[in-house]
Amino acid sequence: MKLVIITGMSGAGKSTAFKMMEDIGFYCVDNLPIPLLEKIIELASLNNSELQKVAIGIDIRNGQPLEELSQVLDRIEETGNHCEILFLDAENSVLVKRYKETRRSHPLAGSDRVDKGLSEERRRLAFLKKRADYIIDTSHLLTRELKTEINRIFVDNQEYKNLFITILSFGFKYGIPADSDLVFDVRFLPNPFYIEELRYKSGNDKEIQDFVLQYKEAHEFLDKLEDMINFLIPNYIAEGKNQLVVSIGCTGGKHRSVTLANELFKRYEKNRQIGLKIEHRDIEKDAKRR
Repeated sequence: MKLVIITGMSGAGKSTAFKMMEDIGFYCVDNLPIPLLEKIIELASLNNSELQKVAIGIDIRNGQPLEELSQVLDRIEETGNHCEILFLDAENSVLVKRYKETRRSHPLAGSDRVDKGLSEERRRLAFLKKRADYIIDTSHLLTRELKTEINRIFVDNQEYKNLFITILSFGFKYGIPADSDLVFDVRFLPNPFYIEELRYKSGNDKEIQDFVLQYKEAHEFLDKLEDMINFLIPNYIAEGKNQLVVSIGCTGGKHRSVTLANELFKRYEKNRQIGLKIEHRDIEKDAKRR
């Protein structure tokens, strides 16, 4: 049998993940009392059992018994079974925003602020995150992107390294993205903005791509950047980092940065050891001002 525990921070998308697991054939039980976890395994181990793929939701709603889970998991491992743990996480600022949008109170906050409840929740769940087989940071994920990640793990059975990379183009005149981990300035390349017939096109257009990529410096930049990212990926994973935002900026975030972000995305598009997405933050801003 395949047993997956779905856990993580409140507001990080566990309910959505549960629905997705149901869609791919898992029998799902949410908020299962921890003492019943071993009973579920016993049932599933019966020869005539139809419970071959089970997803169990366990989080802070279990209250104090949550502290017993570590011992239960150890006993399960001793019997030769393995519970895979999927941990859904997100940045505190994102979780606070989601709580405000839904007007819900955090289950551990009481009369205090949401961020106080989140801090206590992180403390209580730390041992589960440490034991997790898969960590997905949903801070910047769309629902369809979360579905892609879950399918990669539980349908395609692809190796998963708990790192999701966002490649982000931006314009310096609109500010550096606050969530950037790595920031690169490509304003050293000639600017197609000053060529009248190219000014109102973007790095998604072939004319701009041809203009930017005609310079050997653009290819050298991409080669060196790819080499550095390849070096960083295993080291970030070893340190437990699960979200990496690589920001590439030019003046307006429309031509050079978009072109190079697209080219970098192409180089990692077939790398199945990482999650990957691309965003062009400022690509439409000049068009709106036009």
